[in-house]
Amino acid sequence: MSPASFACLGLLLCAVLHACDAHGSGLRALRIAAGDTPAIDGALDDPAWRRAPVYQDFHKHQPRDGAPAPAALKTSVQVLVDDGALVFGIRAWDDAPHLRRGLLARRDKVAVDQDFIGIWIDPAGHGRNAQFVRINTTGVVSDGIHRAEDDESDLGPDFPVETAVSILPDGYSMEVRWPLSSLRFPYADGRNWRLMVERSIPHADGMLLVTAPFRIDALSHLSFLQEIDGMEATVEAVRDRSFLELRPELTVRSERAAMPGTRTRGSQAELGLEINARPRADWVFNATINPDYSQVEIDEPVSQGAGNIALSLPEKRGFFLESADVLGLPLPAFYSRTVNDPEYGLRATWRAAHADATAMSLRDEPGGLILRGKPYETLEYGQTKRTVASLVRARWHGEGLLLGAFASQRDYHRFGGNDVVGVDAQWRGEGADGEQQQLSGVAMVSRTTAGFVDDDVPARVAGRSGGYLWGKSLHKTERWWYEAEVEAIAPGFVNDNGFVPQAGIARATGSINRILGPQSLGGLELYEFETYLVLHEMRTLADRVTGQAGGETVERKLRPGVWLAATRRTGVWAELGFDRQRARPLGRLHDTRVINVGIETTPAPWISKIALEAALGRQLDADADRVGPGGNVILDVGLRFPLPRGWSLELDQHINRAWVQGTLGQPAFSDTAWRALAIVHFSPRDSVRLLAQNTWAARRDDGVTQLEAWNDRQVHRSLLYRYQWRHGRTVSLGIVDDKLPLVDERSRSLTFKLQWEV
Repeated sequence: MSPASFACLGLLLCAVLHACDAHGSGLRALRIAAGDTPAIDGALDDPAWRRAPVYQDFHKHQPRDGAPAPAALKTSVQVLVDDGALVFGIRAWDDAPHLRRGLLARRDKVAVDQDFIGIWIDPAGHGRNAQFVRINTTGVVSDGIHRAEDDESDLGPDFPVETAVSILPDGYSMEVRWPLSSLRFPYADGRNWRLMVERSIPHADGMLLVTAPFRIDALSHLSFLQEIDGMEATVEAVRDRSFLELRPELTVRSERAAMPGTRTRGSQAELGLEINARPRADWVFNATINPDYSQVEIDEPVSQGAGNIALSLPEKRGFFLESADVLGLPLPAFYSRTVNDPEYGLRATWRAAHADATAMSLRDEPGGLILRGKPYETLEYGQTKRTVASLVRARWHGEGLLLGAFASQRDYHRFGGNDVVGVDAQWRGEGADGEQQQLSGVAMVSRTTAGFVDDDVPARVAGRSGGYLWGKSLHKTERWWYEAEVEAIAPGFVNDNGFVPQAGIARATGSINRILGPQSLGGLELYEFETYLVLHEMRTLADRVTGQAGGETVERKLRPGVWLAATRRTGVWAELGFDRQRARPLGRLHDTRVINVGIETTPAPWISKIALEAALGRQLDADADRVGPGGNVILDVGLRFPLPRGWSLELDQHINRAWVQGTLGQPAFSDTAWRALAIVHFSPRDSVRLLAQNTWAARRDDGVTQLEAWNDRQVHRSLLYRYQWRHGRTVSLGIVDDKLPLVDERSRSLTFKLQWEV
């Protein structure tokens, strides 16, 4: 063979080896010494990156076609691992870098309207949970836990990732350091870690790329995770390493309140402490002492001093988030927001290769809200005494099968208690033709001796028991999606550590979705088109204590509809509601036919979201037990604008209105809320937030029932400055002004909060 032939063969061999390295069958991590860890500055110029394997096999996830990524939007991933962290190097090419979208935003508000890189890690390797972070091109982070059981993300947890982005003429590069101390994995016999990297490119018609081909019939987003090669030695090296975090906090608050004939003022200072300890990989212990849960960082205010009654707020309290992956329970079984203001709390969590468990107990101060469900209403009682909330949870998970058990208690001391025990299970499988199947179930039994008597006074009552059953089936193919759900809640079932707004009912829901795929509708190209049918029936269960008859229809729904996805991240749905509803026992089953429509879109770079939902038709006025023309309309608009000096302005507007028309030419009942949120971001670490919220609700003479007229109005204004100079170290200063103008009541507060992680 001639020298030229040898040269050509050598060049060909080098090309093949490079291609194999860049497009290998999986993601591989390079183990490095601590001294070789690159500086986190966004530039991939450290020596370690020249040795790390490169992975470039990205596929389109949205729009949903699973095709390889366009060459002009090439993306590469490299992974390094040392004794303390995983370090990711991402290079993102872009043939139109001037169209890149990335502005400063709130933490956990990195969405598909921005350019970002997402990293999903499953350290347990069983595909049921993953920890994830998303970092946009200005360094803003969204993070949380994704659970495969319900294919939902929980944005509550915050992880101490270190990030940096370097903007380049043809795209950008990013470095992310994820400490191993914040990743949860078994001590021994664990499966290979699994990883997925995603990239959002909004200017390319909302394209989302992932490191695996997309399956439209997948049961969960976690189906795209791939095993990481090269982690075994690292797990063995760090599994015995211990970590300890101390997070003291100081809260100083001054308050003033005024009502007719009375004025009060006061101030207080409180010290709190959170302790997080991991003696080795499979055990984590948490404690909280006198925490301040005023939630000044939350963008959803609860007015008039009711901030502790925060059932609807997202959970951001670290104590409850540590084992969110292990709990995996539906809201009726456990809901952390039922704990109002703990004086102290203790928790232990254990994770093994095929099992995990957690146990916690908290002493809860007065001021919360206790919900007791009935078929046609939810009774609310104030928590006026100290209680102790406790929970024990254990799970075993095998290949496709999960079995769990739990016990819960709410101890009201001399006023009785509420005890609940339950089991749950889930099975996932794949049929012969590749169809995806999932079966889930929960069963609970309760015993309650805590009740309420005259004027909602807590009291020990005669014990009453009740049961709860829930089951759900999913079956997905490439073109069909079948879902069925049943639930039965006995009249005597109570779970004060869960969320059970109704009891004494049984309901069944079924839906059929036909996935028609891409379609052409006139001149409009649709990325996805689906038709569906939903059937729903809810009936009462007989209750000898209250005299409630069984078999009474509470609501019935028959809803055919369509859903479509189009350009500019636009989704539209519409359905006809052939509904019937009953407002009270032995009442009339009303015809409540409605038209439901919705649209969500991102039509311009400076619009993060426009979302509109409307239900128009015959609306039930439950208090009056009558039906009238009316509706329920919800509008959300999000805007983002660049400001000088690299600052940005974020605006979120929310309006909702519900009404039922009377016979006198005016609404018999109306409920309106408006919220405006404006945030100026100075950097990824500090911002100032202005929040304004008004609510109005009124009942007028409907010309039929002659119910007593009433009017209610609440006004909320708040201003908050928050600075975080590193993870776990923040300072906040907030001013809140709440008013009830119609009764001349007003309260103001000034809160200073300092959190420091040691």
